[in-house]
Amino acid sequence: MAAVLDRRDPFAVLNAEQRAAAEHGVGDASAPALLVVAGAGTGKTATLAARVAKLVLAGADPQRVLLLTFSRRAAHEMAQRAARLLHAALGLPPTLAAPQLPWAGTFHAVAARLLREHAPRIGLAPAFTIVDRGDAEDLMGLVRHEQGLAASARRFPLKGRCLAIYSRAVNTREPVEAVVRHAFPWCLGWEDELRRLFAAYVAEKQRQQLLDYDDLLLYWQLLLDEPSLAGAVRARFDHVLVDEYQDTNRLQAAIVRGLKPDGRGLTVVGDDAQAIYGFRGAELRHILDFPRQFEPPARVVTLTRNYRSTQPLLAAANAVVALAPEGFAKSLWSDRDGERPRLVAVADEAAQARWVADEVLRRREEGLALKQQAVLFRAAQHSAALELELARRDIPFVKYGGLAFLEAAHVKDLLSVLRWVHNPRHRLAGLRVAQLVPGMGPAHARRLVDAMAQSGDPVQAMHDFDAPRAAATDWAAWLAAAAALRTGDWPGDVACALQWYRPHLERLHDDAAVRLADLEQLARLAAGYPSRERFLAELTLDPPQATSDEAGAPHRDEDWLVLSTIHAAKGQEWAALCVLHAVDGCIPSDLATGSAAEIEEERRLLYVAMTRAKRHLALLVPQRFHVTAQHRLGDRHVWASLTRFVPPSVAALFDVETAVTDAAAAEGGAACTGAAVDLAARARAAF
Repeated sequence: MAAVLDRRDPFAVLNAEQRAAAEHGVGDASAPALLVVAGAGTGKTATLAARVAKLVLAGADPQRVLLLTFSRRAAHEMAQRAARLLHAALGLPPTLAAPQLPWAGTFHAVAARLLREHAPRIGLAPAFTIVDRGDAEDLMGLVRHEQGLAASARRFPLKGRCLAIYSRAVNTREPVEAVVRHAFPWCLGWEDELRRLFAAYVAEKQRQQLLDYDDLLLYWQLLLDEPSLAGAVRARFDHVLVDEYQDTNRLQAAIVRGLKPDGRGLTVVGDDAQAIYGFRGAELRHILDFPRQFEPPARVVTLTRNYRSTQPLLAAANAVVALAPEGFAKSLWSDRDGERPRLVAVADEAAQARWVADEVLRRREEGLALKQQAVLFRAAQHSAALELELARRDIPFVKYGGLAFLEAAHVKDLLSVLRWVHNPRHRLAGLRVAQLVPGMGPAHARRLVDAMAQSGDPVQAMHDFDAPRAAATDWAAWLAAAAALRTGDWPGDVACALQWYRPHLERLHDDAAVRLADLEQLARLAAGYPSRERFLAELTLDPPQATSDEAGAPHRDEDWLVLSTIHAAKGQEWAALCVLHAVDGCIPSDLATGSAAEIEEERRLLYVAMTRAKRHLALLVPQRFHVTAQHRLGDRHVWASLTRFVPPSVAALFDVETAVTDAAAAEGGAACTGAAVDLAARARAAF
C-alpha cells in the first residue's frame, strides 16, 4: 500500500481497519495485547509502521520500542516508514531527522545484541563468535568424526542431517526421539547416538566460544526463564511488536511471551492463511491460540481490503483457503475489477513450458515487462523443462536460489581471517586460515589449533608454533598480519586482511579478479558498521544473497523473467503470474501428505502463490508429467489430476481452457504427414 503522505494528517491514508489497529490502546498502559490478522496485500507494513508512529507520538520512547521481524529488509522498511510518518506528523523540516528505532531487527540479530550485553552474567565469553549454517554443519561433522560415528557399520546420518535434527529439536523444544519420529523417520534407531553427538557438539561450541543460529534464540529464551535476569530484559522495552507471527516456532513464541507475560504492550501481526513454514518448525497454533493466551484476551483486528490484486483473483484465492477446517474468518476484497484467473490444461511438461513461454512473450508484446511477470512452482526441479525452453527461445530469466554469499570459498576465507583474529579459539576459522598458508597441510593445521585450544594464551601459542620449513616465510607473514589486525582500527581491518589474503586468492582461483570484486564490496560494507564484532555478527545473520561469480553476463536488455519456488516468493508480487504443476503430487507434494496438518499447509502454499498475482493468474495443469529418480517411487511418468485444492466449486471461479501450442501441433502434424514408409520391411531386410 503506497501513498503520498499528507503532512497535515499523514495517517489519512489508513482505512478504518488499519486505523483501528494503529490506534489500539495508544496512551493506555493497561490495554490488552493486540493481534492484527493481516490478509495478503492488505497493507500490513503500513499498518505496523503507523502503529509505531502513533505510539511514539503518544509519548513512547523510541529507544524502548522493540520491533521483531524475520528479515532485515522488513525491519528496515518498517522503521523507515515509521520515521517518515513521524517526520510528517511532527512537522519537522527536511534537514531534521525523525526519531529512529534502534531496536528494530530480526529475532536473531536482536538476540545477538542482548546476549553480547549480558554475556559475562550468563556464562558466555564477551568475544563469542556467531557461526553461519555452513560452519555449524562443518563443526557437527568434526564432532561426528571424533565420536566415531563416521565409522559406524550401519549408515549413520550425515552432518547436514544431524544438524537439521539438532536444530529442529532446539527450535521446537521437543526431545530428539519425537523429532526423529515425526520429521526424520528414516533416522529411527539412532536416537541415543544422536543425543550423545549433540551433547558433544554443544560442549565443543562452548570450548571454542561459538554460538550458532539456534543458540541465539535458545540463550535468549533461557535468559528470560531466569528470574534474576528476566526482569531487566523485560523492563527494557515498553512495547514489543512482532511481524509475521504465524511463522514463529516454539522457541520464538516463548521469547515473545517471556518479554510480555501479561500481553500488555504486545502487538503481533500475521496471517494464518500464509503459514507455510512448518518444515522449519513454525506452528500455526501460535497465531490461532494467541488471543486466548492472556487475561484479558487479546483484541483481534482483521485487515481485509486488498491493495494488490483484482476482485476476480481474490474470489478464487478466498475460495481455496475457505475450505480449510480452521482459521480466522476473513474474505479479502478489492474495488479493482479485472479478468478471471485461468486453469490451463496442457498435455505434458514440454507443452507446459511452451505455453508459458508463449504467454510470457505475448504479455511482453502487450507492454508488460518480463520483470513484472513470474513463474512459481512447488519444488525447484519443477522448472527444469521451462528453463530449457526459455534458454532455447533466448528469454532471459533469474531463478531464486543457489549458493549463498557466505558459502562462496573466497568470502569464507576472508571472514575466517577476521573471525580467527577476533576469537583465537575459533577452531574452524583457524583450520581454514592455517591451510591457506602454502606448506601448511591439514595435519599441521590441526596440530596448531589443538595447541591453541590447550593453551591459556592461544595467541602466544600461535606465535610459538613450529611451522614446517616449507611454510616458514608465509607463516611469518601471517603472524605479522594477525598482529596488525589485533591492533588495527576498524574498518581498516578488512583492507588489512584483504592485503594478506589477495596473493592467496590469486594463487588458488583462476577467476580471482571476479572474486576480488566481492571482497572489495565486503570492505565497503564494513565501513557501515561500528566495529568488527558488529560487522561479523550482522553479516552472518543477514548475508547478501549472491556472489559476482554467479551473476553471469548481464542481460542485454536489462529485463528478465522471475522463476521462483513458492516459499521464496512469499512477500513478493507481480502483475502476471503462472503457477506450474497445479496437480496432485506436486501441489500438494506427495511427500507432504502424511498428515492432515501437512496437507493444510500445502493448501496455504497454493493460496500464497495465487495472492502474489496483481492482474493476471494462470494455474497450469499438465495431464502427464515426469517424476525424477529422486522421488521415492523412482523414475517414472504419471497421469495427473487437478489439485484437490481446486474442487468443482472453486474451479467455477476460473476460466478453464485446454491449450495445444503451435509447436505441439506442428510436432503432431509431422508425425502424420508424408508418404507411407514400410519400416517393417526394412527391419526384415536388415538380416
